[in-house]
Amino acid sequence: MLGLKIKEAALRAKGLPGPGRASLAVATMTGIAFALLGLPAPLHAQAIPGAQEESIKALSQGEWRAYAGTYAAARYSPLAQIDRGNARDLHIAWRWKSPDQAIKDANPQIGPSFANESTPLMVGGTLYTSTSLSEVAAIDAASGETKWVFDPKIYENGLGLPANLGWLHRGVAYWRNGDDERIVILTAFAQMIALDARTGKPVPTFGTDGRIDLTEGLRRPVDRDYYTMTSPPVIVRGVIVVGSSVMDWWAHRPSPPGDVRGFDAVTGRLLWTFHTVGQGEEPGAETWENESWKQAGNANVWAPISADEELGYVYLPVSTPTNDYYGGDRPGDGLYGESLVCLDVATGKKVWHYQLVHHGLWDYDPPAAPNLIDITVGGKRIKAVAQVTKQAFVYVFDRITGQPVWPIEEQPVPGSSVPGERASKTQPVPTKPAPFDLQGARDEDLIDLTPEIHKEAIDIAAAYDRGGLFTPPSQRGMIQVPGNAGGASWAGAAIDPETGLLYVGTQHLPTLVTIRKPEPWQSSYDFIGLPSYVPGPRGLPLLKPPFGSIVAIDMNTGDHRWRIPVGRSTAMLSIQKLGIREPLGLPFRSWALVTKTVMIVVQMGYFSPPRFVPGLNLPIRDLHNLDPHLWVYDKTSGEMLAEIALPANASGAPITYMAGGKQFIAFPVGGGPLVEELIAVSL
Repeated sequence: MLGLKIKEAALRAKGLPGPGRASLAVATMTGIAFALLGLPAPLHAQAIPGAQEESIKALSQGEWRAYAGTYAAARYSPLAQIDRGNARDLHIAWRWKSPDQAIKDANPQIGPSFANESTPLMVGGTLYTSTSLSEVAAIDAASGETKWVFDPKIYENGLGLPANLGWLHRGVAYWRNGDDERIVILTAFAQMIALDARTGKPVPTFGTDGRIDLTEGLRRPVDRDYYTMTSPPVIVRGVIVVGSSVMDWWAHRPSPPGDVRGFDAVTGRLLWTFHTVGQGEEPGAETWENESWKQAGNANVWAPISADEELGYVYLPVSTPTNDYYGGDRPGDGLYGESLVCLDVATGKKVWHYQLVHHGLWDYDPPAAPNLIDITVGGKRIKAVAQVTKQAFVYVFDRITGQPVWPIEEQPVPGSSVPGERASKTQPVPTKPAPFDLQGARDEDLIDLTPEIHKEAIDIAAAYDRGGLFTPPSQRGMIQVPGNAGGASWAGAAIDPETGLLYVGTQHLPTLVTIRKPEPWQSSYDFIGLPSYVPGPRGLPLLKPPFGSIVAIDMNTGDHRWRIPVGRSTAMLSIQKLGIREPLGLPFRSWALVTKTVMIVVQMGYFSPPRFVPGLNLPIRDLHNLDPHLWVYDKTSGEMLAEIALPANASGAPITYMAGGKQFIAFPVGGGPLVEELIAVSL
């Protein structure tokens, strides 16, 4: 009975449908020559939603020019050299060590990085990547040999660690106009730098000697302790669209604005600014009652941005307003906090928006780039955009009009017990697709590997408030499920444009949110929220398995197709003691990458509890490896085809590309106490 129960748990979370019986046909290669060469057949324009011909051609030839392949954020490649028949033959082709380590060794005061999260690009046989210290490197894509490194030396400004998570960066952007090829980086201390892609030298005609200070020109002064850049920009129709990463905690009031800006790609001239918190008479300002728009900040776009190159639209996943767990000082719905916003890239004017969470109290900011996907629903072809969320919903809209593809219902939710708090009475809940993970910390959601373990989990949870999704944080402490890291996270989702399947990684990781009055030196807000982890019984997670999984969703019907656990749970000592062999997954972030033939998945390790280091302005959490692997799956059924041991867990999203006649898979590893590298795998 136990084995059956665990297998069922590994396939199904509470309230989710089981695996579908229908299987989707895998499209075959056309032409023997293409099969022999391992190259994809040419793609037609509709294969990559919203992509222009140049982007489609580059992808079909084995390049990877944007953070997620193209600005459709599909994490899809038509390459087919790696397939279900040879996936077991994958091995490490080369390892590239980050130049950051030599700098840190020579300058110990710089401090450790958080994680090496930069996903590279590949253009014309060269990989371009950023590092945790905001260096930029060009690397031979076939051999892993360094071509050039640009060091902006931002660690020499005497400001200590950058805001939020410290030394962390997720990638660069590529732009070309004729023979003019550039790499653009947004550094951790909010500079935008344009480099010549061939030489790695700053472009002198861009900004001032190749640089722009992004803290200038905002509507209020910015403290760099709270304002940084982590994700790459998007560059569409000659416009560089720039978000930011703003700490959404409670120390600063007024807090830094999260405005999104567009810059000319040639000169760096500011073209437009979109206020993510409406100002004065602007639309949306009325949702910040008591004129709280004057003080409110954050509501920034820290996650990657998507774009439809054909329409000239960009899609912004706008995050939580400050103060993130208490909204008594910002009554009202608070547009455009926790919204998906579509802008015209030429003007910065809003085309449409949809608020995913009203008056956010859970740090449920949309954490990933929206996925562009063309689907057929009820016989109608729709240019759609899908936003995966921390709360385990997929919100799906017509990306031209902003109309929901399936109805989204405003459902009543509990009120808050915190003095001065006025939680929204309703929240928007999609009717399709169904939630892809647990939503709530009820008894039936807690770990239940044995009756005794289940009873112990109930006893642990009984010390706190809990309930379904959108249960407000409390002074007693509220167990929030999904936690503030998801559900879905910045790993986002992958899309197969041929089949219409969406693959989303999710994790069972609850957050305990406790509301309390701050000390006078901490904040001027009436209350602040403190998030923390809630351990389960006997060193186990608190929530039932699968602890980490990939869910496949048919976006033409909104139906779930299957769920597979990700990660070897037998690596956990607490699972070993129970003698459990069934796959339960690991409660860590994982990334899916889809090709013409297979799905490739890598998984992150885990972070230790925060520790404080004298002289540093942020608590440090050390990254650790745990049983690192690369997995290859049948993308139609979820069947595991290969399990390749790695020297370290992935710490950022993978890419795939062709170089020297071989298909490679590359991804970053390391950070903190671990060596920071880029690892490439091939046949």
